[in-house]
Amino acid sequence: MSGKPMPSGLPGGPDTAVTPPGAAPRPAGTPKTVGTVWGLLILNTLGSAGAKTIVPLPRSLIQVVTMGALVAAFVLALALNLRLRIRPGAFLFLLTLLLVPSVISSAHLESGFGALFRCGRLALFAGTLWLLSRWWDGGLTFVRHHIRMYFAVLGSVAAGLVISPGAALPELYGGRLVGALWPLTPPQIGQYAAVITGLTVLLVLGRRTDRAGAAVVIVPSLVLLALTHTRTATLGLLIGLTLAIGSLVMTSAAARRFFTWAVLCAAVAAVGFASALQTWFLRGQNQENFTNLTGRAKVWDALLAAPRTATEEAFGVGLGDKSFGGLPIDNSWLAVYNEQGLTGIALVAAIIIVLGGVALLRPPSLPRACAIFLISYCAIASYTEAGLGDASPYLLHLALAACLLAAPAAATPLPAPAAPRRHVPRWAKERR
Repeated sequence: MSGKPMPSGLPGGPDTAVTPPGAAPRPAGTPKTVGTVWGLLILNTLGSAGAKTIVPLPRSLIQVVTMGALVAAFVLALALNLRLRIRPGAFLFLLTLLLVPSVISSAHLESGFGALFRCGRLALFAGTLWLLSRWWDGGLTFVRHHIRMYFAVLGSVAAGLVISPGAALPELYGGRLVGALWPLTPPQIGQYAAVITGLTVLLVLGRRTDRAGAAVVIVPSLVLLALTHTRTATLGLLIGLTLAIGSLVMTSAAARRFFTWAVLCAAVAAVGFASALQTWFLRGQNQENFTNLTGRAKVWDALLAAPRTATEEAFGVGLGDKSFGGLPIDNSWLAVYNEQGLTGIALVAAIIIVLGGVALLRPPSLPRACAIFLISYCAIASYTEAGLGDASPYLLHLALAACLLAAPAAATPLPAPAAPRRHVPRWAKERR
């Protein structure tokens, strides 16, 4: 790796990865419009509920924008892939199967007609990913799209903080950073900041971007993450990076150096800034509030104690807003259990297990490390965040992991060039 020149530019720049042996060369590469489709999927998953913005945005308008983005993404993906060339994989197959319990439970209309609408949204989301799977080849193209789009979202958060600090750090959220231009909650901002920070660090270690370009992404993202006081995102970032870099330690000297320095810095911070770190981590909560996870445990206990029919136990009550009794569930597994039943839990668990198993079987590489980071981050965040059972950023992260773990397309042998026609003089033809 030391002999390979380092490409310059931001992590959102062109992919300079060498085509793996046996992979078919792509004359034109991945179309630029694919990045637009990925950005529209990200816009769709930003959600419509959150903090109060500087300019009040009606929730109906936000829903029209986000749903319109999904429809536009599907239409663009279909236009790019009119021949419906897809790359079947376990992730997309299991995600499509997740529609079965969703539709069965939503058809009873216990959660209202909105449940069927959410089923249609999940179907469009999965269909768009199927259409994009044609370009899933284990490269880093989609990683760059991911970083670029979420960095743009964080840019809007930073702009809101500069324009109106009071709206961006409201007392309603305990002074935690929210989206003042687009309604984003602290956990959302923390998630986006943690994910693109981790991916950019891995790109630096893999020499796919320079340090100056990476710092433009990493430094502001870490500042925004600190302002959100989001413990789940912070732990997900630290643990996810530890596992991802650990997968590179045996093959990358840069990973070994980074890992060593990270351990030393963590030890110094734990000793010298223990009090400040504890204050940040507790966020001013008392022991009881911290123990029951800011009230989440009470909602979880009530959900598990609620009576259910056999059908509801197997397939749930239908896709909803991830709440129970008017309070957010904030746990992916319990949210899936409530809305898609034990069948949904089995399918979501299968997605995590299959992706994790494939990642462990792949030889060490930068795409594999990025996939390990994304899978571990989603698994950790699933304990205090909902979203694994419906169209959400977490499913997009897992889709990106599936893209990174996809085997390169088999090389298609080029046809042999035709033999040149021998020129026969006219006098020879007449003589014949």
